[in-house]
Amino acid sequence: MILGRWLSAGCQLLLIDEPTRGIDVASKADIYALVDELARQGVAILMVSSELPEVLRLSDRILVMREGHLVGELARAEASEERILALATGAQTHAKDPAVA
Repeated sequence: MILGRWLSAGCQLLLIDEPTRGIDVASKADIYALVDELARQGVAILMVSSELPEVLRLSDRILVMREGHLVGELARAEASEERILALATGAQTHAKDPAVA
């Protein structure tokens, strides 16, 4: 696995794009556990995912973009699929930080 080579190099920032696309449920659980452990170890993780349950499960902070612009920032505690979709579609136009909207 290519991820293992990067992790053995001691990287402090991990960029992951659609980390569980096309894999089985057991492998998803393994990846989720690995991401959680890396975060506990202090690795910064920037994840892009179109799977909202995955975003809600793995993220401490969620940034929402629409048409190439940042339109919202949500903490895990305030995030929900409905809130993310409202920001992404323009149904909700204000973000946590008014300067972001």
